[in-house]
Amino acid sequence: MIPKLLLCVFAPTLFAADLMPLPSKMIPGEGKLRIDSTFGIAATGYSDARLKAAALGFVRQISMQTGIAITNGNSTKTLTIDCREGGPAYPELGEDEAYRLDVTESSVSLQSATVTGSIRGLATLAQLIGTGAEVSAVHIEDRPRFPWRGLMLDVSRHWMPVKVVERNLNAMAAVKLNVFHWHLSDDQGFRVESKRFPKLQQLGSDGNFYTQEEIRHVVDYARDRGIRVVPEFDIPGHATSWLVAYPEFASAPGPYSIERHWGIFKPTLDPTREETYAFLDELFGEMAALFPDRFFHIGGDEVDPTQWKNSASIQEFAQQHHLADSQALHADFNGRVQAVLMKYGKTMVGWDEIFGGDLERGAVIQSWRGQASLAEAARKGYRGILSFGYYLDHLKPASNHYAVDPLETISAEASRILGGEACMWSEYVSEETVDSRIWPRTAAIAERLWSPRDVTNIDSMYARLESVSRLLDWSGVKHRANYEPMLERLAGGKSSEPVRVLADASEALGIEARQKGGKYTSQVPLNRFVDAVRPESESVRHLERDVRRLVANEENGVAEMAELRAKFSEWAENDARLQPLGELAQLSRNLSQLGSIGLRALELLRSGRPARPNADGWVADQILVIERMQKPEAEVTLAAARPVRLLLEALVQRTVNK
Repeated sequence: MIPKLLLCVFAPTLFAADLMPLPSKMIPGEGKLRIDSTFGIAATGYSDARLKAAALGFVRQISMQTGIAITNGNSTKTLTIDCREGGPAYPELGEDEAYRLDVTESSVSLQSATVTGSIRGLATLAQLIGTGAEVSAVHIEDRPRFPWRGLMLDVSRHWMPVKVVERNLNAMAAVKLNVFHWHLSDDQGFRVESKRFPKLQQLGSDGNFYTQEEIRHVVDYARDRGIRVVPEFDIPGHATSWLVAYPEFASAPGPYSIERHWGIFKPTLDPTREETYAFLDELFGEMAALFPDRFFHIGGDEVDPTQWKNSASIQEFAQQHHLADSQALHADFNGRVQAVLMKYGKTMVGWDEIFGGDLERGAVIQSWRGQASLAEAARKGYRGILSFGYYLDHLKPASNHYAVDPLETISAEASRILGGEACMWSEYVSEETVDSRIWPRTAAIAERLWSPRDVTNIDSMYARLESVSRLLDWSGVKHRANYEPMLERLAGGKSSEPVRVLADASEALGIEARQKGGKYTSQVPLNRFVDAVRPESESVRHLERDVRRLVANEENGVAEMAELRAKFSEWAENDARLQPLGELAQLSRNLSQLGSIGLRALELLRSGRPARPNADGWVADQILVIERMQKPEAEVTLAAARPVRLLLEALVQRTVNK
């Protein structure tokens, strides 16, 4: 059964075609509102600096989106914002984000309880306007499904300057994400200035770190967009960069050096020495003052216990305190750290591995292991956040993420599940490529966490995702803007068009494939073909749609036939145009062969003759060829194989039916 909400989306008015996340309630009205230079905004209720800044930012954005010069300096007030109160000084968990939006032929009314609610409504209105000059009349009542809807960005393995953080905060606000989880330390770098322990950034960051002034700026920048900032300082493992600076807190003697490779490493903090906790107390007290959010993430994942097991003093401590194993030792450490954070008014968050022992029930468990792990923590009284299924560095399709629900295996304890977070680990991304690995797929995750649970139509999601992806350009993220420059660089001064044809037909592989062989380090440039290629090929997805439509209705599939023939011809001719090839040689030959197979399959389909696989075996042979072509080359897969294979399978089915 199709939800009523989706019936609205596909109604002839198309007024909601670009919205993501989809609102809770949406009713089409009559007529359209014209957007022109007289557009103005007035606040009729509560107003403060944050709301004024949001209104001005909205005007700037729609001016860019539409190309209409809007100054907001005239007497015509098209949009009235009725906000009842300011809400907390900084966004908080559970803050009222609901809003009501009414668009008529003559005006727009936005109502909310808080400034954050108004910010969410403005984000919806910006999507409704899109790049056009008219907005269809609509009534929207909207609120989030989950209060915690986040994006985790790892800036330790590859450094991300403030400008990268800012533009991704803009995009987060555009799709109503409200938590920026900032992974600030790991084996490869400690990224925050500490004035009490300056060697942390002096020796542990390669000179790439945020000053305390920059931290405050980002926190305020996020606040103005209704986004909380939750810092993560990973302990007791993933702490090599800490121990470069302060080896005296390690579980084994140093010296240590910043880790250039990826993985799980042996250096850990010593959980048995009082000096370790005194150090953490002072450092976390300093960091707590920089981050006003109530939640503070300690990581706690992937602790290699080798140093603990090999240390006579640590093993003696464990025996004296009746700690049976390394897991118990880790649990004891977590309890001590939790007490430190509670002293500063912070609630501890950690990955699955912190769950256990006598951890105080106020702690929040972030699950990368899955819904079962999340459910177990919830049953034992802990609040949880799901990240399993939302790992962006695996470069899975948006549909995979969209199918993952935080409440999939949870019923009675549903109130303890706060929401979820997309995770962008940075082993294989740089400042130039990170946006293309986050967006637009994260918009699909944002919808899963905001919209009603029964909003699950994949075709609808992809149609809206493409529109929202283009609108996100105006937020400043470079998921599309950096594509052509990277291809031009690869072309080496020649035309980049053949490289683009190959890239459009390919999809980049994620961390599982790239980590094989250990050839990457933090010092290896990420500027190859795989780094330019997107996780999902939008153009190939369109071709798959064309094939399905053509097979379903061959007589009326003139447009689809023409588009497929043109694309297959382009592929067939591309190999001759793409020289020199280097690591792309086989991939390029495969694409040209695919184009030729596709053209032949179209001719067989058009002729109406069965392919006679038992007679000449051509279709069966080509399917085997395509299976070989789908194996990775140059760390990408040839997505172009999918629509051609669909055509061949249609020919097989025709033969069976006849």
